[in-house]
Amino acid sequence: MDEIESLLKETVTTSLLALFLSLSLVGCADTPEKLENDVTETNKVTVADHIDYEAEAALDNQVYDPFEGINRTMWDLNYNYLDPYIARPAAIAYVDYVPVPVRSGLANFFANLEEPASMVNSLIMLNPENAATHFNRFWFNTVFGLGGLIDIATAANIPSPGQREFGDSLGSYGVGNGPYFMVPLYGPITLREGTGDIVDGLYFPLNLLTFWQSAGKWALEGLEKRAALVPQESILDDSPDPYIFTRDAYIQYKNFRATGGATVDEEPQEEAFSDEFLDEVDND
Repeated sequence: MDEIESLLKETVTTSLLALFLSLSLVGCADTPEKLENDVTETNKVTVADHIDYEAEAALDNQVYDPFEGINRTMWDLNYNYLDPYIARPAAIAYVDYVPVPVRSGLANFFANLEEPASMVNSLIMLNPENAATHFNRFWFNTVFGLGGLIDIATAANIPSPGQREFGDSLGSYGVGNGPYFMVPLYGPITLREGTGDIVDGLYFPLNLLTFWQSAGKWALEGLEKRAALVPQESILDDSPDPYIFTRDAYIQYKNFRATGGATVDEEPQEEAFSDEFLDEVDND
């Protein structure tokens, strides 16, 4: 455990970047060719893959966005200032100057920390097979993969069934997304996801992380995910309303995760709620 804490403490120096990472944003600078090549070797974020364009109009009846005016103001701040001048350049620099093996090792290590939470959530979602897979991946990579730095489990034909969060578990039982928020310096989130992230943080070994260690983890994961969005920036730039496009993509993606691909008919929620909705929170 001392070795794990030592490794995590090395990420503290990057934690300040976490304040400026918004995974939903795209900027306007040119994309280096190296970035597009390197991003494919680690995590991919394919927002467009989770948009059902034929059903996009119907989605408006499913999205509860009572603070759209404020959310649009926060979107403008993120989209026009924080992302193009801070988050995007930081992500490109990270991909350009940090060797792929180092990035892959960190990504594997952080993903391994989330396996126990995914196991519990798979059980909640009545999927014992996936729960067993997450359990096997965790102990296998922890013991034989240097604490998770090397994804030995995948090489041993134990592929990941995909991360499962408590927000997904709630959604699988019909709990709605709740109010939608565009958080400055962070990005989109719903009440369900924010609550789920707090619960997931209570599971071992995520519960052992300090605030700054968690922030460093989120920052590095955010750099990878933001870099992976670069090839998709034109999709957002060409949309008639980038705010609506991002919101609908986000809600559809969360519905997809909660239902395993099935369609969710979710009615708008009218009740009041508490302003305390954050953590990740993605953050992941």
